[in-house]
Amino acid sequence: MPAARTPAPALKLIDSLVAEVITDDVSDTYVSKTLFAVSEFSNVVLAGAKVISGETLLCANLGFGLRLVSQAENIRHTLLFDTGPEGAIFIRNCANLGIRLGEVEAIAVSHGHWDHMAALPHAVEAIVHDGGKVAVHVNPGMFNERAIRLRSGTVVPVANVPTPGDLEQRGAQVVNDAEDRLLLDGHFYYSGEIPRVTPFEKGRVDHLARTRPDAPWEPDPQLMDERMLVAHVRNLGLIVLSACSHAGIVNVCLHARDLFPDAPIYCIMGGLHLGGVMEQIIPDTVDGLRPFRIPHIITGHCTGWRALHALADAFGNAVSQSAVGTKYTFDARRSSSR
Repeated sequence: MPAARTPAPALKLIDSLVAEVITDDVSDTYVSKTLFAVSEFSNVVLAGAKVISGETLLCANLGFGLRLVSQAENIRHTLLFDTGPEGAIFIRNCANLGIRLGEVEAIAVSHGHWDHMAALPHAVEAIVHDGGKVAVHVNPGMFNERAIRLRSGTVVPVANVPTPGDLEQRGAQVVNDAEDRLLLDGHFYYSGEIPRVTPFEKGRVDHLARTRPDAPWEPDPQLMDERMLVAHVRNLGLIVLSACSHAGIVNVCLHARDLFPDAPIYCIMGGLHLGGVMEQIIPDTVDGLRPFRIPHIITGHCTGWRALHALADAFGNAVSQSAVGTKYTFDARRSSSR
Protein backbone atom coordinates (compact mmCIF):
# COMPACT_ATOMS: atom_id res chain seq x y z
CA MET A 1 0.00 0.00 0.00
CA PRO A 2 1.22 3.55 -0.67
CA ALA A 3 2.32 5.58 2.33
CA ALA A 4 -0.45 7.59 3.94
CA ARG A 5 -0.36 11.30 3.18
CA THR A 6 0.61 13.53 6.06
CA PRO A 7 -2.57 15.04 7.56
CA ALA A 8 -2.80 18.70 6.62
CA PRO A 9 -3.01 21.11 9.55
CA ALA A 10 -5.89 23.58 9.52
CA LEU A 11 -3.86 26.49 8.22
CA LYS A 12 -5.91 29.69 8.07
CA LEU A 13 -6.45 31.29 4.68
CA ILE A 14 -5.18 34.85 5.17
CA ASP A 15 -5.88 37.94 3.10
CA SER A 16 -2.35 39.33 3.08
CA LEU A 17 1.17 38.81 4.37
CA VAL A 18 3.84 41.49 4.68
CA ALA A 19 7.45 40.29 5.04
CA GLU A 20 10.10 42.81 6.05
CA VAL A 21 13.76 41.82 5.83
CA ILE A 22 15.41 42.92 9.07
CA THR A 23 18.55 40.79 8.71
CA ASP A 24 20.25 39.50 5.59
CA ASP A 25 23.75 39.21 4.16
CA VAL A 26 23.19 41.74 1.38
CA SER A 27 22.53 45.49 1.39
CA ASP A 28 21.48 46.50 -2.11
CA THR A 29 18.64 48.92 -2.66
CA TYR A 30 19.31 48.87 -6.42
CA VAL A 31 18.88 45.13 -6.95
CA SER A 32 15.91 44.22 -9.17
CA LYS A 33 12.73 43.81 -7.14
CA THR A 34 9.48 42.00 -7.71
CA LEU A 35 6.46 44.22 -8.36
CA PHE A 36 5.24 43.60 -4.80
CA ALA A 37 8.49 44.70 -3.12
CA VAL A 38 9.58 48.10 -1.80
CA SER A 39 13.30 48.75 -1.35
CA GLU A 40 15.26 49.96 1.65
CA PHE A 41 15.58 53.64 0.63
CA SER A 42 11.82 54.05 0.41
CA ASN A 43 11.19 52.15 3.63
CA VAL A 44 13.55 54.19 5.80
CA VAL A 45 12.06 57.41 4.40
CA LEU A 46 8.57 56.13 5.18
CA ALA A 47 9.86 55.37 8.70
CA GLY A 48 10.92 59.01 9.17
CA ALA A 49 14.43 59.40 7.71
CA LYS A 50 14.95 62.93 6.37
CA VAL A 51 18.11 62.03 4.44
CA ILE A 52 19.63 58.87 3.03
CA SER A 53 22.87 58.20 4.90
CA GLY A 54 24.87 55.46 6.53
CA GLU A 55 23.14 56.22 9.81
CA THR A 56 19.61 56.01 8.44
CA LEU A 57 20.14 52.83 6.42
CA LEU A 58 20.32 49.27 7.70
CA CYS A 59 23.37 47.11 8.32
CA ALA A 60 23.73 43.84 6.46
CA ASN A 61 25.37 41.00 8.35
CA LEU A 62 25.60 37.24 8.09
CA GLY A 63 22.23 35.81 9.05
CA PHE A 64 18.52 36.07 8.45
CA GLY A 65 15.52 37.63 10.14
CA LEU A 66 12.04 38.65 9.00
CA ARG A 67 9.12 40.49 10.50
CA LEU A 68 5.87 38.99 9.23
CA VAL A 69 2.51 40.73 9.52
CA SER A 70 -0.55 38.70 8.55
CA GLN A 71 -4.12 39.89 8.04
CA ALA A 72 -7.24 37.72 7.91
CA GLU A 73 -10.52 39.60 7.90
CA ASN A 74 -10.14 41.92 10.91
CA ILE A 75 -7.45 39.89 12.67
CA ARG A 76 -3.82 41.04 12.44
CA HIS A 77 -0.81 39.18 13.79
CA THR A 78 2.91 39.99 13.98
CA LEU A 79 5.65 37.39 14.14
CA LEU A 80 9.43 37.29 13.78
CA PHE A 81 11.03 34.46 11.82
CA ASP A 82 14.58 34.36 13.21
CA THR A 83 16.44 37.49 14.28
CA GLY A 84 20.07 37.41 13.24
CA PRO A 85 23.59 37.24 14.65
CA GLU A 86 24.02 40.42 16.66
CA GLY A 87 21.63 42.23 18.97
CA ALA A 88 22.68 45.85 18.55
CA ILE A 89 22.44 45.69 14.75
CA PHE A 90 19.07 43.94 14.94
CA ILE A 91 17.71 46.70 17.19
CA ARG A 92 19.19 49.42 14.97
CA ASN A 93 17.68 47.88 11.83
CA CYS A 94 14.27 47.66 13.46
CA ALA A 95 14.48 51.29 14.57
CA ASN A 96 15.47 52.49 11.09
CA LEU A 97 12.51 50.61 9.60
CA GLY A 98 10.15 52.08 12.20
CA ILE A 99 9.28 48.62 13.57
CA ARG A 100 7.56 48.67 16.94
CA LEU A 101 8.83 45.53 18.59
CA GLY A 102 6.15 45.63 21.30
CA GLU A 103 3.67 44.48 18.64
CA VAL A 104 5.53 41.19 18.09
CA GLU A 105 3.49 38.31 19.51
CA ALA A 106 5.68 35.34 18.64
CA ILE A 107 9.12 34.41 17.35
CA ALA A 108 9.56 31.24 15.28
CA VAL A 109 13.17 30.05 15.18
CA SER A 110 14.30 28.11 12.12
CA HIS A 111 17.29 26.25 13.61
CA GLY A 112 19.99 26.40 16.23
CA HIS A 113 22.72 28.46 14.60
CA TRP A 114 24.09 31.71 16.04
CA ASP A 115 23.52 33.69 12.83
CA HIS A 116 19.77 33.13 13.27
CA MET A 117 19.44 33.15 17.05
CA ALA A 118 22.16 35.28 18.67
CA ALA A 119 20.06 38.46 18.53
CA LEU A 120 17.12 36.71 20.22
CA PRO A 121 17.84 37.95 23.79
CA HIS A 122 17.95 41.57 22.61
CA ALA A 123 14.75 41.08 20.62
CA VAL A 124 12.92 39.58 23.60
CA GLU A 125 14.13 42.34 25.93
CA ALA A 126 13.02 45.03 23.47
CA ILE A 127 9.59 43.44 23.03
CA VAL A 128 9.04 43.19 26.79
CA HIS A 129 10.40 46.71 27.39
CA ASP A 130 7.91 48.01 24.82
CA GLY A 131 5.03 46.42 26.72
CA GLY A 132 4.69 43.25 24.68
CA LYS A 133 4.45 39.58 25.54
CA VAL A 134 6.15 37.08 23.27
CA ALA A 135 6.21 33.31 22.76
CA VAL A 136 9.45 31.89 21.33
CA HIS A 137 9.02 28.63 19.38
CA VAL A 138 11.99 26.27 19.29
CA ASN A 139 12.75 22.55 19.48
CA PRO A 140 15.20 20.63 21.70
CA GLY A 141 17.62 19.82 18.86
CA MET A 142 18.50 23.50 18.46
CA PHE A 143 20.59 23.57 21.62
CA ASN A 144 23.37 21.14 20.77
CA GLU A 145 26.85 22.62 20.43
CA ARG A 146 27.92 23.04 16.80
CA ALA A 147 31.22 23.31 14.93
CA ILE A 148 32.63 23.50 11.41
CA ARG A 149 35.46 21.35 10.05
CA LEU A 150 37.67 23.51 7.82
CA ARG A 151 39.33 22.17 4.67
CA SER A 152 42.54 21.98 6.68
CA GLY A 153 40.82 19.55 9.05
CA THR A 154 40.73 22.03 11.92
CA VAL A 155 37.50 21.93 13.93
CA VAL A 156 36.25 25.40 14.86
CA PRO A 157 33.32 25.66 17.29
CA VAL A 158 30.63 28.22 16.55
CA ALA A 159 28.93 30.32 19.20
CA ASN A 160 26.32 28.61 21.33
CA VAL A 161 22.77 29.89 20.95
CA PRO A 162 20.75 31.37 23.84
CA THR A 163 19.09 28.70 25.96
CA PRO A 164 15.38 28.43 26.77
CA GLY A 165 16.20 29.39 30.37
CA ASP A 166 18.02 32.53 29.24
CA LEU A 167 15.09 33.57 27.06
CA GLU A 168 12.61 32.90 29.87
CA GLN A 169 14.66 35.03 32.27
CA ARG A 170 14.34 37.89 29.81
CA GLY A 171 10.56 37.57 29.75
CA ALA A 172 9.75 35.16 26.92
CA GLN A 173 7.36 32.23 27.06
CA VAL A 174 9.41 29.45 25.45
CA VAL A 175 7.65 26.63 23.60
CA ASN A 176 10.33 23.95 23.26
CA ASP A 177 8.73 21.08 21.38
CA ALA A 178 9.87 18.92 18.47
CA GLU A 179 6.38 18.65 16.93
CA ASP A 180 4.80 20.94 14.36
CA ARG A 181 2.23 23.53 15.38
CA LEU A 182 -0.03 26.32 14.15
CA LEU A 183 0.82 29.82 15.34
CA LEU A 184 -1.29 32.93 15.94
CA ASP A 185 -4.84 31.75 15.23
CA GLY A 186 -3.59 29.42 12.52
CA HIS A 187 -2.12 32.21 10.37
CA PHE A 188 1.23 30.37 10.28
CA TYR A 189 2.33 26.75 10.16
CA TYR A 190 5.59 25.98 11.96
CA SER A 191 6.84 22.58 10.87
CA GLY A 192 8.25 19.61 12.66
CA GLU A 193 11.14 17.65 11.17
CA ILE A 194 11.32 18.04 7.40
CA PRO A 195 11.63 14.61 5.73
CA ARG A 196 14.85 14.09 3.77
CA VAL A 197 13.73 12.22 0.65
CA THR A 198 15.71 13.50 -2.35
CA PRO A 199 18.85 11.53 -3.24
CA PHE A 200 21.07 14.61 -3.60
CA GLU A 201 20.18 16.82 -0.61
CA LYS A 202 22.45 15.17 1.94
CA GLY A 203 23.33 18.20 4.03
CA ARG A 204 26.59 19.87 5.04
CA VAL A 205 29.53 17.47 5.15
CA ASP A 206 31.56 20.03 7.15
CA HIS A 207 29.04 20.35 10.00
CA LEU A 208 29.59 18.79 13.45
CA ALA A 209 27.67 18.68 16.72
CA ARG A 210 27.91 17.43 20.28
CA THR A 211 25.43 17.27 23.14
CA ARG A 212 27.78 18.42 25.92
CA PRO A 213 31.17 20.17 26.17
CA ASP A 214 33.11 17.02 27.12
CA ALA A 215 31.61 14.88 24.32
CA PRO A 216 33.46 14.23 21.05
CA TRP A 217 32.39 16.09 17.94
CA GLU A 218 30.16 13.96 15.72
CA PRO A 219 29.12 14.48 12.08
CA ASP A 220 25.84 16.39 11.87
CA PRO A 221 25.23 17.03 8.16
CA GLN A 222 21.44 16.85 8.29
CA LEU A 223 20.70 19.49 10.98
CA MET A 224 17.41 17.80 11.73
CA ASP A 225 16.37 20.66 14.03
CA GLU A 226 15.64 22.97 11.08
CA ARG A 227 12.03 24.04 10.56
CA MET A 228 10.10 25.86 7.84
CA LEU A 229 7.29 28.38 8.18
CA VAL A 230 4.27 28.47 5.84
CA ALA A 231 1.41 30.91 5.27
CA HIS A 232 -1.47 30.56 2.79
CA VAL A 233 -2.53 33.81 1.12
CA ARG A 234 -5.95 33.89 -0.48
CA ASN A 235 -5.96 33.64 -4.30
CA LEU A 236 -2.16 33.30 -4.40
CA GLY A 237 -1.07 30.14 -2.60
CA LEU A 238 1.59 29.13 -0.13
CA ILE A 239 4.38 31.41 1.02
CA VAL A 240 7.12 29.02 2.15
CA LEU A 241 9.85 30.52 4.33
CA SER A 242 13.05 28.53 4.71
CA ALA A 243 15.76 30.45 6.50
CA CYS A 244 18.71 28.22 5.61
CA SER A 245 17.26 25.17 3.84
CA HIS A 246 19.64 22.71 5.50
CA ALA A 247 16.96 20.12 4.71
CA GLY A 248 17.34 21.03 1.04
CA ILE A 249 14.92 23.42 -0.62
CA VAL A 250 13.47 20.66 -2.81
CA ASN A 251 12.75 18.60 0.31
CA VAL A 252 11.15 21.70 1.82
CA CYS A 253 8.88 22.13 -1.20
CA LEU A 254 8.00 18.44 -1.28
CA HIS A 255 7.00 18.58 2.39
CA ALA A 256 4.90 21.72 1.83
CA ARG A 257 3.13 20.04 -1.09
CA ASP A 258 2.56 16.91 0.97
CA LEU A 259 1.04 18.92 3.81
CA PHE A 260 -1.05 21.25 1.64
CA PRO A 261 -1.71 19.40 -1.65
CA ASP A 262 -4.60 21.64 -2.66
CA ALA A 263 -2.59 24.89 -2.59
CA PRO A 264 0.18 25.78 -5.06
CA ILE A 265 3.47 27.19 -3.82
CA TYR A 266 3.38 30.86 -4.79
CA CYS A 267 6.73 31.87 -3.31
CA ILE A 268 9.74 30.39 -1.58
CA MET A 269 11.85 32.87 0.35
CA GLY A 270 15.02 32.62 2.39
CA GLY A 271 18.48 31.13 2.32
CA LEU A 272 18.92 28.09 0.10
CA HIS A 273 22.41 27.15 1.39
CA LEU A 274 23.87 26.35 -2.00
CA GLY A 275 27.22 28.09 -1.58
CA GLY A 276 30.58 26.63 -0.60
CA VAL A 277 30.48 22.89 0.03
CA MET A 278 26.90 22.75 -1.33
CA GLU A 279 27.60 24.14 -4.82
CA GLN A 280 27.84 20.67 -6.34
CA ILE A 281 24.08 20.11 -5.93
CA ILE A 282 23.02 23.33 -7.68
CA PRO A 283 22.08 21.59 -10.99
CA ASP A 284 20.04 18.92 -9.20
CA THR A 285 18.33 21.59 -7.11
CA VAL A 286 17.35 23.59 -10.19
CA ASP A 287 15.94 20.45 -11.83
CA GLY A 288 14.17 19.48 -8.61
CA LEU A 289 12.38 22.83 -8.42
CA ARG A 290 11.12 22.79 -12.03
CA PRO A 291 7.99 20.66 -11.45
CA PHE A 292 6.67 23.08 -8.81
CA ARG A 293 6.43 25.99 -11.30
CA ILE A 294 6.93 28.49 -8.48
CA PRO A 295 6.08 32.06 -9.56
CA HIS A 296 8.51 33.73 -7.13
CA ILE A 297 11.83 32.54 -5.73
CA ILE A 298 13.33 35.16 -3.41
CA THR A 299 16.82 34.08 -2.42
CA GLY A 300 18.80 35.46 0.49
CA HIS A 301 21.41 34.79 3.16
CA CYS A 302 23.31 31.57 2.37
CA THR A 303 22.09 30.94 -1.19
CA GLY A 304 25.38 31.87 -2.86
CA TRP A 305 25.97 33.76 -6.10
CA ARG A 306 26.48 30.68 -8.26
CA ALA A 307 23.08 29.30 -7.21
CA LEU A 308 21.40 32.68 -7.70
CA HIS A 309 22.78 32.87 -11.24
CA ALA A 310 21.78 29.27 -12.02
CA LEU A 311 18.24 29.83 -10.74
CA ALA A 312 17.90 33.10 -12.68
CA ASP A 313 19.15 31.40 -15.85
CA ALA A 314 16.59 28.61 -15.38
CA PHE A 315 13.57 30.56 -14.16
CA GLY A 316 14.13 34.13 -15.37
CA ASN A 317 12.11 36.87 -13.72
CA ALA A 318 10.67 34.45 -11.19
CA VAL A 319 13.96 34.81 -9.29
CA SER A 320 15.03 37.83 -7.25
CA GLN A 321 17.52 38.52 -4.50
CA SER A 322 16.51 39.49 -0.99
CA ALA A 323 18.27 42.48 0.55
CA VAL A 324 18.08 43.96 4.01
CA GLY A 325 15.40 46.64 4.42
CA THR A 326 13.14 45.29 1.68
CA LYS A 327 9.41 44.91 2.28
CA TYR A 328 7.36 42.33 0.38
CA THR A 329 3.56 42.47 0.33
CA PHE A 330 1.72 39.30 -0.66
CA ASP A 331 -1.84 40.39 -1.35
CA ALA A 332 -4.03 39.14 -4.18
CA ARG A 333 -5.40 42.66 -4.65
CA ARG A 334 -1.93 44.22 -5.05
CA SER A 335 0.57 41.57 -6.17
CA SER A 336 1.47 40.75 -9.75
CA SER A 337 -0.47 37.94 -11.35
CA ARG A 338 0.82 34.40 -11.34
